[in-house]
Amino acid sequence: MKLRINTEDIIQIAIGAFALAVPISFTEEAWKMSVTLPFYNLLLVFILSVTFLGFYAYYSVFQKQVSKRYDIFILRIFIAYFISALVVVLVLLALNKLPVIDEPLIALKRLILITMPASMGAIVVDSFNKE
Repeated sequence: MKLRINTEDIIQIAIGAFALAVPISFTEEAWKMSVTLPFYNLLLVFILSVTFLGFYAYYSVFQKQVSKRYDIFILRIFIAYFISALVVVLVLLALNKLPVIDEPLIALKRLILITMPASMGAIVVDSFNKE
């Protein structure tokens, strides 16, 4: 089991996030949903993202062995979500669909909405390489 996060892990997380961020970032449904989605639903999407990242990391990446490694467990979830969000930002910027200056709230909503599936792709690909 990995005790730290290295460059290979970061690359795997980014590739996994990219694999799911790209097709979803190209959909008009995601763009429109980010405009109309209420705050509480957006909060639920974020909570679901982090919760399922935690479940997957606990059962697959860490294989239920986190009793003395809570810090790296939490760090791994945070890093997977953070890197996924960075990948989503890059993809949406490339598509000119992240209106940070003109409509920052919509940009944030779009980021959280698309980061949900991207983060799941990230943690799944990261789990392929267990040591």
